[in-house]
Amino acid sequence: MQSKLNLDQSIIDRARKSSEKIAADTQIFIDKHTTVTVERAVARLLGIDGIDEIEVPLPNVVVDNIKEGGGLGAGAAYWIGNAMIHTKKEPQEIAEMVSRGELDLTKVPVADDEKIKEAVQGIAVKMVERIRQNRAQRDHFLATLGEGPRPYLYVIVATGNIYEDVLQAQAAAKQGADIIAVIRTTGQSLLDYVPYGPTTEGFGGTYATQENFRIMRKALDEVGQEVGKYIRLCNYCSGLCMPEIAAMGAMERLDVMLNDALYGILFRDINIQRTLVDQYFSRIINGFAGVIINTGEDNYLTTADAIEEAHTVLASQFINEQFALVAGLPEEQMGLGHAFEMDPQTKNGFLYELSQAQMAREIFPKAPLKYMPPTKFMTGDIYKGHIQDALFNMVAIMTNQSLQLLGMLTEAIHTPLLQDRALSIDNAKYVFNNARDISGEIEFKKDGIIQKRAQEVLAHAADLLEQIEEEGMFETIAQGKFAGIRRAIDGGKGLEGVTTKDPKHFNPFVELMLGGAR
Repeated sequence: MQSKLNLDQSIIDRARKSSEKIAADTQIFIDKHTTVTVERAVARLLGIDGIDEIEVPLPNVVVDNIKEGGGLGAGAAYWIGNAMIHTKKEPQEIAEMVSRGELDLTKVPVADDEKIKEAVQGIAVKMVERIRQNRAQRDHFLATLGEGPRPYLYVIVATGNIYEDVLQAQAAAKQGADIIAVIRTTGQSLLDYVPYGPTTEGFGGTYATQENFRIMRKALDEVGQEVGKYIRLCNYCSGLCMPEIAAMGAMERLDVMLNDALYGILFRDINIQRTLVDQYFSRIINGFAGVIINTGEDNYLTTADAIEEAHTVLASQFINEQFALVAGLPEEQMGLGHAFEMDPQTKNGFLYELSQAQMAREIFPKAPLKYMPPTKFMTGDIYKGHIQDALFNMVAIMTNQSLQLLGMLTEAIHTPLLQDRALSIDNAKYVFNNARDISGEIEFKKDGIIQKRAQEVLAHAADLLEQIEEEGMFETIAQGKFAGIRRAIDGGKGLEGVTTKDPKHFNPFVELMLGGAR
């Protein structure tokens, strides 16, 4: 891609080199540790599901039993495999025995390490094949039904009731949506377990459960046949259960996942150590399953100024790119986040927004970028809001964006109604159709406002990345250099769920899903 912004490739290369070093240094810590939710994800992938008599998920029952016995460092696969040898039972039956108090996993006589690995390998291979088949089925639908043109029209449903969500999602698909994101209920990211079964009582969103995933996937497949295109399903594997939800999404053929440790650290105060370890395994799963991840840099601009702190968004995108590559996730699945969040009173604000969006597109040419609409400066004036969204849509088509989360004219008033969503889809379709090929028709003035702005942001981002390379990721976050929010390495939620790996630790899914990618 020839740069319309006259960006200096040597500065881009310098920024990538720093980011690569940051990710590699952080990975040394990640490789030495595991967490309760990584091990619960392993238990789920080995086929453990359901709840006990007081509705505690069986993956939690199993991993809590292992943790209480001092065996978390060896990992769930180790203890489950050992119990399989001892009891001659499958993982689900073993989990039920643990829940009834009939089996204490760390008290079972320990078998030979290689035999333990052999015991779980066959089950792991079957699950990996199931996920591979899901990916093949998605590819089949895309080849036979097709899909909408980019930017994909990405809308949310958030009723709290999965069955009502289905009705709204199918209506949105018929109106033209390409991606349906089911917003999670308020606070679910802070639950250290995944609820079970279909749910109807969420707040500001709907619980992310495997059954809810299954219900919505079926509904979107049905409406996709009706409208003649594949409809992608999006949910959230951020928070304290990041890899578990990634595993559930892979099993139920989700297509897009919000998946970013920095978002959880900064905006949900989840412990840095915990969520970076969780992110690694979740991205291995998403990469293998063909899921497009969405990162959360757009959220920085809800607490920091979009003009002054634009370079922190770009720096985070560079880092997220490298974390994803280490986890085997290709550029074509990196929905790096950015946003249209400048104060609309800013003189030439549209030019700055255009510069920012074009810069992201040029620096990450293969990435399906996720572009977020104006929210911070929406006032409740629906007429002005609709115009702000139209300008946002115009920037998107001018800069070849990929995933366009549509703005709602009633932002800052209420959760979108069916008609609000329909108007937003019509707005985007109108702008995109009337300016479909505008990107190839325009270039930017040499050393003009747009070019200079992008060059300045890139230079500041490269400088920041060199500072982070020198100081380390943990210290940078502690200093509040992202979004102006400080988080300590030993602070936040979930630290007690982190442990150092034992030499016996193994996770069959890392090897099967990641293979030689690293």
